Amino acid sequence: MEVIDIHTHMMGSTWVDAITSHKRYGLAELNGKKMIALGGKPYIPIEDEMLDYEKRIRDMDAAGVDLAIVSLTTPSVYWADKELAVKLSVSINNEMAEQQRIYPDRLRFFATLPWQFPDEAILELDRALMDGAVGVFVGANIEGASLTDPLFKTVWRRIDEKSLPVLVHPGPLPVADEMNLSQYNLMQSVGFMCDTTISISRMIFDGFFDIYQRLKIIVSHVGGTLPYIVGRLDACYEFMAPCRENINQKPSEYLRMMYYDSLGFTPDAIKLCLEVGGSERVMYGSDYPHLIGQMDLAKERVNKLPSKYHKSIFNKAARTIFSL
Repeated sequence: MEVIDIHTHMMGSTWVDAITSHKRYGLAELNGKKMIALGGKPYIPIEDEMLDYEKRIRDMDAAGVDLAIVSLTTPSVYWADKELAVKLSVSINNEMAEQQRIYPDRLRFFATLPWQFPDEAILELDRALMDGAVGVFVGANIEGASLTDPLFKTVWRRIDEKSLPVLVHPGPLPVADEMNLSQYNLMQSVGFMCDTTISISRMIFDGFFDIYQRLKIIVSHVGGTLPYIVGRLDACYEFMAPCRENINQKPSEYLRMMYYDSLGFTPDAIKLCLEVGGSERVMYGSDYPHLIGQMDLAKERVNKLPSKYHKSIFNKAARTIFSL
């Protein structure tokens, strides 16, 4: 069966050099592996596979993955000043577009945008789309700013006009240092789930999905904790007046308007996402080549689900929303 991976990452050497020279991030080492640092502590590993597209294609062949929609990983370019953020966005999009031309049957890409500079973000969005981008990558927070911040309205309006898929991906929580989330890699295991959950919940209660009805939000990691707490969100809507200020239907109804990846790490987690999000709205994702992003294990978890879900998760949903 054809397999399309919608959550998988690549870096670029220009981006790695820039972020590892930045005062907030920088370079660290853990167990002999080079890492992007955050606050002087190891944060994201720099995997060789993230810089080598030939290796990626070989690994896709070995795992039986036919097409990958690649994106830059956290924390994207949101930490950079205007000139650097634009330069890096252009560099990343150009490299991904070139690799798409080299491997037209194997690769597509999400556009990287300097979201913190909306005018420049719109220009780069239009340019990247002309060069073959099939969607947009965005962090669940932009250096602490929520995705409903008025600063981003013009960017969302352009994305909505074009009915684009948008991968919402967690990033560093603003409270990471205060909560010592580098200990035990709590940022990756728990913090990311919280970032996604807070971001999407705020978008729901803010009325975001009533304003922007044509874009296609893809929520990373089977929706963070959203499928698990959907009943709590609905109860708050029913019994707490502030939760009804901007919306007139339950949060659970909005969760059925979104899309999700299959990165739940257990079949039961994926199954819960299918129940809450809808059986046609979950797509295969691997998180390759992060340490916990193995394409074969991600496929194995999907294959353990009832066979009626396999085609939609592995290819049908992705082909539909990305117009592949």
